[in-house]
Amino acid sequence: MDHKELDVWKKSMDLVTEIYRFSKAFPDEERFGLTAQIRRAVVSIPSNIAEGTARKSNKELLQYISIALGSLAEVETQYLISIRLGFAEADNKVVTFITAVKKLLLGFRNYVKRSE
Repeated sequence: MDHKELDVWKKSMDLVTEIYRFSKAFPDEERFGLTAQIRRAVVSIPSNIAEGTARKSNKELLQYISIALGSLAEVETQYLISIRLGFAEADNKVVTFITAVKKLLLGFRNYVKRSE
């Protein structure tokens, strides 16, 4: 299975782009704080999907999907923190991408579980 053909990987790559755009508004003093943290977490999502699909077993793939889901939860939390701290305004496009990636990851996990 080529990860680049998966909708969940493509959509998570779109989320990376959106989070980088969104976090550009953060204050300069957050460059090594929340900006770096949210960017690392969002990059982890498609990276773990890619790594999981390169593994030999569905058990390993499921582990990497779980890690991607954890990273997505981090991104969502950090997004909400940045709004609470006034670093950026709420962004419906980011929320839409987070929701879409979550649905796709859960669907992918269910698909892999069924095919075990």
